[in-house]
Amino acid sequence: MRQLLRLLSAAAIAATVATPRAVAQSPRAPNPERPTFATHAYAVAAGYGELEQGLSARGIHSLRDQTSWDINLKLGISPHAQVALFGPVYTRGADGGGAGDFGLALKLCTVLSSRTALAVVSSVTVPTGSAPRGLGAGRALGGLVGVLSADLPGGVHVDVNAGPQGIGAGAPQWFISLGGGLGFGGGRVGITFEAFTFTPGGAGSRTAGILGAVTLRLAEWAMADAGGVVRTASGTPDQLFVGMTTNLGRLF
Repeated sequence: MRQLLRLLSAAAIAATVATPRAVAQSPRAPNPERPTFATHAYAVAAGYGELEQGLSARGIHSLRDQTSWDINLKLGISPHAQVALFGPVYTRGADGGGAGDFGLALKLCTVLSSRTALAVVSSVTVPTGSAPRGLGAGRALGGLVGVLSADLPGGVHVDVNAGPQGIGAGAPQWFISLGGGLGFGGGRVGITFEAFTFTPGGAGSRTAGILGAVTLRLAEWAMADAGGVVRTASGTPDQLFVGMTTNLGRLF
């Protein structure tokens, strides 16, 4: 935790010396939370919807161990708040396939400057997936994550996440993540990296890995991504994924 606090302090200090953003983002521009395990400290524009979806293949011994189609449907309810419905529409594992546990998330965020923002994300999942087939936890679980996002000099964007997950299954798993991204060609192409860890707890054992991805803006309102995860702790599945984020426009 001392190392995490040092990372947060360094990112905040660097953000205060960054140059202001020249152009405000369009409300139709996608602002994906995928493909990282973490999120950023920004919300979908008020009244707008955004759909994230992706296919992934995971496994300890083989990437054929488990495959899934995951969605995250986000709705901006104010300039500082967003709600989301998320979960695996379909997951296939060794014991069969079906829907997984779905959840709701509320993100509350505030902009500190043109380059820095903070957010708190609370979430709860419900046992919609079959626990005997390994598709769900078999109980409701909660999570609470603090987020710092900063645009640093040189066009680098940084997200720092930390907080308890798996609340309700005994000892919570602490989630800690440091991610960064860099855009090219006016933001049309980008690269993303993330180092993450979940400490051991009642909802699962320790997992940790390094994620890397490439993003491509297909249109003003659509962005695609592709990449993978390499484990840095035993028991963490390697992963390959591909996905898309689509801004659905104004809904209300």
